[in-house]
Amino acid sequence: MNRIVYLWRHVVVVAIFAVPFALCAQENAAAKLWYRAPAKDWVEALPVGNGRLGAMVFGQPTVERLQLNESTLWAGGPYDPVSAEAKNALPQVRKLVDEGKYEDAAKLIGAKVMARPIGQMPYQTVGDLLLTFNDTDSFGDYRRELDLDTATSTVRYTCNGVHYTREVFASAPDNLIVVHLTADRPGRISFVASMTTPMEATVTTLDGDTLVMRGQGGDVNGIKGQLKYEARTKLVAVGGKVTTDEKSMTVTGADEVTLLIAAATSYKRFDDVSGVPASITTAQLASVAGKSFAELRAIHITDYQRLFRRVTIDLGQTEAMKQPTDVRIQHFTEGNDPQLAALYYQYGRYLLISSSRPGGQPANLQGLWNDNPNPPWGSKYTININTEMNYWPAESGNLAECVDPLLSMVEELAVTGARTAQSQYGARGWVAHHNTDVWRASAPVDGPFWGMWPTGGAWLCLNLWDRYEFSGNQAELRRLYPLMKGASEFFLDTLQTDAKHGWLVTNPSISPENAHPFGTSVCAGPTMDMQILRDLFAHTIKATETLDIDKPLRERLAAARARLAPNQIGSAGQLQEWLEDWDMQAPELHHRHVSHLYGLYPGRDITLRDTPQLAAAVKKSLEIRGDRATGWATAWRLCLWTHLGDGDHAFEILKFLLSPERTYPNMFDAHPPFQIDGNFGGAAAIAEMLVQSRVGEIEFLPALPSAWPTGSVKGLRARGGFEVDLVWREGRLIEATLRSVNGGTTRLRYGTSTREVKLAPGEACRWNGL
Repeated sequence: MNRIVYLWRHVVVVAIFAVPFALCAQENAAAKLWYRAPAKDWVEALPVGNGRLGAMVFGQPTVERLQLNESTLWAGGPYDPVSAEAKNALPQVRKLVDEGKYEDAAKLIGAKVMARPIGQMPYQTVGDLLLTFNDTDSFGDYRRELDLDTATSTVRYTCNGVHYTREVFASAPDNLIVVHLTADRPGRISFVASMTTPMEATVTTLDGDTLVMRGQGGDVNGIKGQLKYEARTKLVAVGGKVTTDEKSMTVTGADEVTLLIAAATSYKRFDDVSGVPASITTAQLASVAGKSFAELRAIHITDYQRLFRRVTIDLGQTEAMKQPTDVRIQHFTEGNDPQLAALYYQYGRYLLISSSRPGGQPANLQGLWNDNPNPPWGSKYTININTEMNYWPAESGNLAECVDPLLSMVEELAVTGARTAQSQYGARGWVAHHNTDVWRASAPVDGPFWGMWPTGGAWLCLNLWDRYEFSGNQAELRRLYPLMKGASEFFLDTLQTDAKHGWLVTNPSISPENAHPFGTSVCAGPTMDMQILRDLFAHTIKATETLDIDKPLRERLAAARARLAPNQIGSAGQLQEWLEDWDMQAPELHHRHVSHLYGLYPGRDITLRDTPQLAAAVKKSLEIRGDRATGWATAWRLCLWTHLGDGDHAFEILKFLLSPERTYPNMFDAHPPFQIDGNFGGAAAIAEMLVQSRVGEIEFLPALPSAWPTGSVKGLRARGGFEVDLVWREGRLIEATLRSVNGGTTRLRYGTSTREVKLAPGEACRWNGL
């Protein structure tokens, strides 16, 4: 049973409830994207995914296209890109940086230190399933939609007096994509099924009811493609006739048809490509033999709603929500469609569930969805902001399981990163730079300007620490601790002493992708590095105390942390991006990256109440940078203004993020081109407008915009193992409910009011009369 404690100013009432609150989430009937026309472009198609398999559904009545992905289909194979010349070159690089010869240092890095090859491997595409229908040139009553509550894409239209329906979903329990075609009259479903791909592959038919595509990953940057892949589409028809030729299947006069799509590669892990995709796809299809479409759908929905329905959100409803989604995006800047922001938030959660599930790969730059053998930026894992941002909404959005693939990736990076640390730096521990791929490459790539940044692995450790802070699970902490320890040991071995101040700094490094006034980005001790390392060292110290281990390491980390270069306020009142006050002379004052503001969010260095002068410097930096940038960079600015407590300013940025300039018709984030991180950063910011938490304190409505005067949210998670429900009206909190998963103590804050609460496991408190 759950106990709930009511707190009215000075009166406490305790009640007992037999129904677990976690089971009380209500279906959000408005959680649908819908359109009056088929998709013409990829960024109009609707995504489905199960964390491993994905499809983009176009909804064309004449030729339906399902563009398919499998999360382990990448170019290349296991490789070690560390330059054999890097370690010997580093002392000279550091000397040049110390002497202020930054361009010379960058040239030496480019010649001796960068990875070989200098580029990593791209994520690739399986190909397309095409369903070609006859006599559908003229159709009416058209509607296509994506129901976020059931994770199902549906197309409906009328042709020649017949009403047709297509449903598509990606089932995680059954590891399949399922397509179901029906009509309201018997014998009216006829089409040709075929498969095509830009990859090196062949297509054949098998057993009179299955299409089989067999192919392999590409060769890139001198690394031979070693992955084999297979995709199978099995056709199950009710009524009618099915015939096949060498490369296609034809259905004539069926009552209904179900297509089951399985796909797999030979990838087993970053250093093992010995899998047998034919055995995997055969087994997957065999496992659902005899299951009806209704059974497949019920299993899928039960599994998916277990995650999705944990959180509901209502930011208000207006007449605008009756319009198609693409029309609503066009008009969102007018400010009269609060429900679109709620839809955008839930769409972010949907995309994370669909692209990142336990046992799979993490969400990459495009999540799971990609139609190109060589997509923008390789659709890799960019770990100088983008991968981390992908997981910002996970913990607060009650989707902790979706972080599992990221944790697994970091565990694998710690293996390859240990090799890089030793070979390139002569150091203990492990390191990762600004990008990685499915092979967990960890050397610096792309060029000194972008890649000479050794703090990617350290930043990933913050995502892992968040997992512990939100759950309070010491078993999780024991798993995470070796990763944090190894990342810390690397910097204990590689930090250099700044001659001017005696501070410990990274050298060489960069402030990600931003040039300083001296012709390059290469420098020593950028502010972001120092903030990340203060977090890493503090959290590793806390872990040693909690687990009662490694006291000597704890002492070394505390001593090193005290010597890290501090945050500094520059001549314009801004938070300095570099050790020196170079900001106002930098070539790009409005640069997309705001790396030096990490300390406010997602980092721990700066808070509005505890470090007001530094928070004011962050605000000044944001004013200098400007509100508008690429999709993900706009989302980061949105999160930062939220943590400055300015909900109305944050909402103005959200209006830009959700405009056609930064949101495609299918609600994918427009960098441009598409990158999914903006979706996740925007979703995180919406949650942070409503609830913010640090260990020991939970704040309600810290940045509520005036555009959302009335609303509610249920099921958000807060640090310390708590769940939060809120109801507000006319801009004021009416009721807050806090549930404790593990039991514990925290402070509740709303405006200037605070309350200390202590709850037992399963206990809840309700705070009224604020």
